[in-house]
Amino acid sequence: MANDTKPIRVKVCGMTQAEQVYQLDEMGVEFCGFIFYPRSPRYVHRHMSTADIKAIRGKINKVGVFVNAPAEEILKKVNDCGLYLVQLHGDETPRECEKISNYITVIKAFRLSELDNIQWKVREYYDVADMFMFDTEGSGYGGTGKKFDWNVLNELDIRKPFFLSGGIEPGDAHKLREFSGKPVAKDLFAVDINSRFETTPGVKEMEKIRLFLQELRS
Repeated sequence: MANDTKPIRVKVCGMTQAEQVYQLDEMGVEFCGFIFYPRSPRYVHRHMSTADIKAIRGKINKVGVFVNAPAEEILKKVNDCGLYLVQLHGDETPRECEKISNYITVIKAFRLSELDNIQWKVREYYDVADMFMFDTEGSGYGGTGKKFDWNVLNELDIRKPFFLSGGIEPGDAHKLREFSGKPVAKDLFAVDINSRFETTPGVKEMEKIRLFLQELRS
């Protein structure tokens, strides 16, 4: 299977505690996400200051998650917080993505329903985003805690590194390893986990994450 030679990277999103970020770093988690959307229950600035985020050091890559924020505001946060990547999780246009991707690596998220023509949805973003993320369609922005049917990706040739998101939970490691053996997963860059690994919004259950990583990478 493909996962025998290509380990699956992991992003843990919705972080609100520096101590937990350092624990993830020790576990070998590659990415942590800080949500800069004030309406999110995991809005990072309810818990951490700009200086707190900037002070975090380690191998883990700090990702800033934004929803329809102005480019100037995003780039200021990138500089002030020492972010390594930006995830755009709203209705940002290709032009808005391009303004940001001229300065930093951009992940453009797409919220999918089963009826979406995915290739059509992403077509204008190939040249202006560095990576894609596929998440579950919901009534608002951000995570729904629900999965979409990964099979909708099976026949696609994405030709862009992508994150798989949307309600991934502790028991999904085996399914993810199976998915990583499918042709579309040649472009699978990482999986994104969040609410299914929490005690309360923004507070992660570290032992669940540890066990998930062991199963995913065994």
